[in-house]
Amino acid sequence: MTKRMKALKAAVAAAALAGMPLAYAAGAAGAAGAGSYPERPVRLVVPYAVGGATDVIARVAARYLGETLGQPVVVENRPGAGGSTGSAYAAKQPADGYTLVMMVESSHAVNPNVYAKPAYDPVKDFTPITNIANVPGVLVVSAGSAYKSAKDVSDAARAAPGKLNYGSSGNGGLSHLSGALFGSTTGTTLTHVPYKGLGPALNDLMAGQLDVVFDNMPSSGALIAGGQLRALAVSSPVRLPALPGVPTYAEAGLKPMNDMSWYGLGAPARLDPAILARLSEAMRKTLQKPELIKTIEQQGAVVDFQEPAQFRQTVERSNRAWSQLIRDIGFEKL
Repeated sequence: MTKRMKALKAAVAAAALAGMPLAYAAGAAGAAGAGSYPERPVRLVVPYAVGGATDVIARVAARYLGETLGQPVVVENRPGAGGSTGSAYAAKQPADGYTLVMMVESSHAVNPNVYAKPAYDPVKDFTPITNIANVPGVLVVSAGSAYKSAKDVSDAARAAPGKLNYGSSGNGGLSHLSGALFGSTTGTTLTHVPYKGLGPALNDLMAGQLDVVFDNMPSSGALIAGGQLRALAVSSPVRLPALPGVPTYAEAGLKPMNDMSWYGLGAPARLDPAILARLSEAMRKTLQKPELIKTIEQQGAVVDFQEPAQFRQTVERSNRAWSQLIRDIGFEKL
């Protein structure tokens, strides 16, 4: 018998003796059970492949959250369909606090709005816990590419419609829509090549199988610093200290693409409020750790703790914005 069941049985027995309403007793038992959480390792589902931005942010958060909770937080990658596969899987898991999921703009705002029949509801099927970080996007090419600027890319795409290709984390992901938005903004046509995560796409970019990738700094940053990739533009309010010679999308004449993306943490819907409060407070402490902040900032990202209600509003607001943007650019739903 689990500790939670023992607590419930004891509470009901005590209620019967004291004349306490059973509903109240059950609620008290639930609170007691949440008080001992977590009693075993917690898994964190990442709906993208190893090496991508979501995976990088998740592993940093998992390491330090595990220290805060006193139990390991184990990352489990479940890539596919631009984040749909892993997110849909996580939504169906028990809402007991032992399965968490990365809720990121790509999988929980972009993806649900590009599919005619989405596999999950980004708000109703999840419990938002907090944002973790805001991440700048980056347009990258291989180090040996002839393209030296975003204008070079748009000029090449305009000269030969459909010939220039770009890789993404999968159909319906942020990197997919970024390419579509680039085409809409510049009046060009690029051919989309979906992958199961940005890591594999970057490998093919460096191997010369792709022309460009619309990535994020956490997954491309080290490759840019190592000279394997060249950055052409970044989506940040100002130029990044690590890439002072790289213009923002706004500077490159691509203002609609100049927004940072949010990367947060969630759980399946109907998570016990006491466990939600425990995780929220644990993440507040985790995101204040100097080592974590330093690691996140080294990725070109900015730590951004949000209370559960605030993060829910972020998810809802982002869904409305992407729904409108997808209509504006004439994107045909998948």
